[in-house]
Amino acid sequence: MLIKDEKLILPEKIDRYCVTDLLDEFHKLDKSKIRFFDLSEVKEIDSAGVALLDEFQLIHKAELQNVRESVAEAIDTFSVGRLPKVEPVKSDNIFVKMGEGFLNWIYASKDVLYLLADISFWSVVGLFNKKGQRKGSTIQQSLLIGVDALGIIALLSFILGLILALQSAAQLRQFGANIFVADLMGISMVTEMGPVLTAIILAGRTGSSIASEIATMKVTEEIDALKMMAINPIRYIVVPKFHAITLCVPLLVTASILVGIIGGLIVAVTYLDLSWVSFINRIFEVVRLKDLLIGLGKSFFFAWTIVVIGSYYGFKVSGGAEGVGKVTTQAVVASIFWVIILDAINSLIFYF
Repeated sequence: MLIKDEKLILPEKIDRYCVTDLLDEFHKLDKSKIRFFDLSEVKEIDSAGVALLDEFQLIHKAELQNVRESVAEAIDTFSVGRLPKVEPVKSDNIFVKMGEGFLNWIYASKDVLYLLADISFWSVVGLFNKKGQRKGSTIQQSLLIGVDALGIIALLSFILGLILALQSAAQLRQFGANIFVADLMGISMVTEMGPVLTAIILAGRTGSSIASEIATMKVTEEIDALKMMAINPIRYIVVPKFHAITLCVPLLVTASILVGIIGGLIVAVTYLDLSWVSFINRIFEVVRLKDLLIGLGKSFFFAWTIVVIGSYYGFKVSGGAEGVGKVTTQAVVASIFWVIILDAINSLIFYF
């Protein structure tokens, strides 16, 4: 390259093999003497050469002159500077976003109510008419939802019972109120910890399973295939899960309560020097039938919420495998959120 009459004369060939050397040479030139880039000698240029010209113009603003037709076509094709400018998308103000979010919430609530109505109707019909369901599907789902979850629920309930008893024992022992650890374990496990812990574990296991299964079936068009065969997807897929979780939840909650109390019993006997007879007797004195019914009763609402939310997100999936992962995560988060909200509402209703 050389500078002549305020023009930078570019070589005959500008391609990927020489652009590095040309750029280094350009940096060494006195750019104050350059007003134009003369391309009269340029006969061959590729995309790398066009990128070099863009870099020259970015470093030093100068016009291109004497451009051959073939070179001009390459520049029009590969030059970044020739691309149309994209106008930045204006973000909506906070009121527009709030309104859009509110409308989306209204539409989602309407869809959930429709889905809840369908599940409730077909669940009742399914008790008397098994048409449209696979034979033995409820038993199969009971094994998946109930039996497979029993181990992890029992383990975590036992650890939780130990922790609750240990945390309270250190304080109760200072006041000679060792026996009241039975009150704490009985009330907390029956009314709160047992049902909530079981629901959270089921939200992670069953909620994610329901959402991912339905979402995968929709992505692979199995849902459409069921509709083409005049099979109701809710009746075929969701109702057996609804029946199974309704049967399994009170049993799982009962197991969680018993195992958690056993964990507290171990701490009471070994750390607080209580006899197991006095511990058990105290629990039967303080735990009322009302507390047991409340604990078991709200577990049903937790279970139904998990099924409805998992089904809702499963049917709302869009896209491929990435969409399945997204709705599965959303289903678990929403299930845990609503379990906690329902538990708070239950506490306000029955204990205040």
